[in-house]
Amino acid sequence: MEMLVFGHGYSAAALTPLLISQGWRVTGTTRSDPARVAASGAEPLLWPGQEDALRATLARADAVLISAAPGPQGDPVLAEFADDLARARLRWLGYLSTTGVYGDRQGGWVDEDSVLDGSGPRGQARIRAEAAWQALARDHDLPLHIFRLAGIYGPGRGPFEKVRAGTARRIVKPGQVFSRIHVEDIAQVLLASINAPQPGGIYNVCDDDPAPPQDVIEHAARLLGLPVPPTVDFDEAAPLMSPMARSFYADSKRVRNDRIKRDLGVRLRYPDYRSGLAALLEAEG
Repeated sequence: MEMLVFGHGYSAAALTPLLISQGWRVTGTTRSDPARVAASGAEPLLWPGQEDALRATLARADAVLISAAPGPQGDPVLAEFADDLARARLRWLGYLSTTGVYGDRQGGWVDEDSVLDGSGPRGQARIRAEAAWQALARDHDLPLHIFRLAGIYGPGRGPFEKVRAGTARRIVKPGQVFSRIHVEDIAQVLLASINAPQPGGIYNVCDDDPAPPQDVIEHAARLLGLPVPPTVDFDEAAPLMSPMARSFYADSKRVRNDRIKRDLGVRLRYPDYRSGLAALLEAEG
């Protein structure tokens, strides 16, 4: 069986070894770093650059994962490969979206049936991309599955480096909470869906414990036995933050994950940030 990943990044690199262990061949696109894709066990293709090879791979693929973000002109995969996808003979099609499609709920809970009210250009772009993929799937009977990912962390993407360097800040915005997900749990959710497709399925992919961001930094410091970084008020920190960092603080919500457990039978390896950070620290030695 063959999987094609458009935008073979951090999440796809966690999924690839799991697929290979089950006998899959994985091909992943990259803009400029084929060695990174190959390091996960996938066969790299440059995109843009190797469109003919991509079309040939898509024509024989059993499954396709879309991990490429929409741009100002819409979804790049649909713009280039919609006709090829319409002709594909897929048993599974996955689209990685974001819980940002729900927008700001002032700390309230959302689930997969909540109204989509993404705030800002990125949230709105994801809502439009989801709708475009759903339209293609509906028109051509494609087995689409949508995965709305919370904030991703894992090896190389934890708070420990900044805490050790003394550059971590506990930015406090009253009432602010985020949902998170360890990359290994993303991989197991995707694998469970690939092994038991439910076309039309939409899944929130997050852990059980939405929490304020300053709590995560504090816990990381205590695990390291280092001083807890001082708190900084969000209004004071905001002018020094990147637009991307500020955008994360625009939304506050708690995301329910019942569906991945009920429909996919997933048992999270890291149901909260405490277990996830402990595993990261142990893996670092």
